[in-house]
Amino acid sequence: MPMRLPLFVLGGLLAACVSVLTGCLRTPNFPSTGATTPLAFTLAANDGSPYPLAQHRGHVVLLVNTASKCGFTGQYAALQQIWTTYHERGLVIIGVPSNDFFGQEPGTNAEIATFCHTTYGVTFPMMAKADVKGPQQIPLYTYLTRESPFPGEIGWNFTKFLVDRSGAVSARFGSSTTPDDPELIKAITTALAAPAPTAGK
Repeated sequence: MPMRLPLFVLGGLLAACVSVLTGCLRTPNFPSTGATTPLAFTLAANDGSPYPLAQHRGHVVLLVNTASKCGFTGQYAALQQIWTTYHERGLVIIGVPSNDFFGQEPGTNAEIATFCHTTYGVTFPMMAKADVKGPQQIPLYTYLTRESPFPGEIGWNFTKFLVDRSGAVSARFGSSTTPDDPELIKAITTALAAPAPTAGK
């Protein structure tokens, strides 16, 4: 006859399992970045060279974590389109490839660059592959997901953060919001309409 465990024992085992799973899923406890703007960080460009985001002070910046083998990969086309449309007015789009979601960005940096250029004609800046979540999360994404006005773990590829001309994060959009969505376009054009801050402010 199978052994039956008392209910209080089963309850204790269940509580222990929940505790273990919660510990596994908990976001790593990173120290504060000490930054007040995402433009304080320096990324690695696709070719490995330093890419200080401070060079874009006074611009409107759209930060997007990307992947080449994702159901949302086609958003590269719309990203390139809005880059072409609004770049002269001060919009900068920065792609941050990440392999954090079921290995959907497996290529090397060179392979990613080739794919983006040949498949979608991407000309906006692409960074080196980086972790946007987990224990190896880069500091920029620690700031965005913990210290910005729109915190929360990155849920999937093609999450978008909009940074206004003052360097503040002004909006966040999920993967399902396409780059040409009217709400996102309105946020971009509103940010572009604001005057650039004067030097020293």
